[in-house]
Amino acid sequence: MSLFDFIPHRKFPEYYEICRHTGVLRYIPAKQREYGDSYFMEEYKSQYKKSYYEDEPNLRSMAKRRLANLAKLVPLSGVSKVDPSERTPFQNQTLLEIGSAAGFFLDEARIAGYQTKGLELSPKEVEYSRNTLGLDVESSSVLSIEEGAWKESYSVVSAFFVIEHIDDIEGIWRRLQTWLKPGGFLYLAVPSSFGPSFETNPKEWFMTHPSDHFFDYSVHSLKKLLSILGFDVNYVRPMSYHSYRDLGLRGKLPEWLYRLYANQFAYGDTIELIARKRTH
Repeated sequence: MSLFDFIPHRKFPEYYEICRHTGVLRYIPAKQREYGDSYFMEEYKSQYKKSYYEDEPNLRSMAKRRLANLAKLVPLSGVSKVDPSERTPFQNQTLLEIGSAAGFFLDEARIAGYQTKGLELSPKEVEYSRNTLGLDVESSSVLSIEEGAWKESYSVVSAFFVIEHIDDIEGIWRRLQTWLKPGGFLYLAVPSSFGPSFETNPKEWFMTHPSDHFFDYSVHSLKKLLSILGFDVNYVRPMSYHSYRDLGLRGKLPEWLYRLYANQFAYGDTIELIARKRTH
């Protein structure tokens, strides 16, 4: 049985189909493209005005924050029951990152005690991960690995701004579900359609929509999808606050109140989410 059943979007049928089960949006004009070295470096610099390597301190700081978020949840997982005073809560746990880039998150996860593995398409980033950081990173696409190859292999599977690029939505979600151990955690970061851009300025949203983003998620569609797949959401937050983009009433709120609302309802143009795979 298929997880997804897409029908024309009521308001934007020229741009979107919507899954009647989950609310996930399929971007109709999306086109596949190559994700080599030039894509990786050019896209990053275009968005952040600095190269990926120049941004290493910030990326490592973000990695530590994400690992701290996981550390708060690990004792609930049943995967590892340890005394934090004796060793890291991540000891003997396994972590896979899909789209691991140069390996900064993987490196911080390894330092924290994880046994790590990465998947990355950019040859330059794979070489840097292996030769400079000494990481186990495979030069493979996630869909090239059989769904059953890593059945219940990982305590954590992470993918930061990756899954929206994958056109086989059934294939990626089946792998995310299958590769996690029961009680393990899925950690995602994605662009969100429940944020100021799409909610209040859809014209701008579609003008700037990346051509290689096949699917758009929101906190609501992710919660529905994850529940169907046997997950419970433990943590979800906007990754940034853009009240100036909000052309509606929320954009007129004082900044502190806007952020309070955004945190409470995961309202943002980008969000990150941690979900735990149920044990039964």
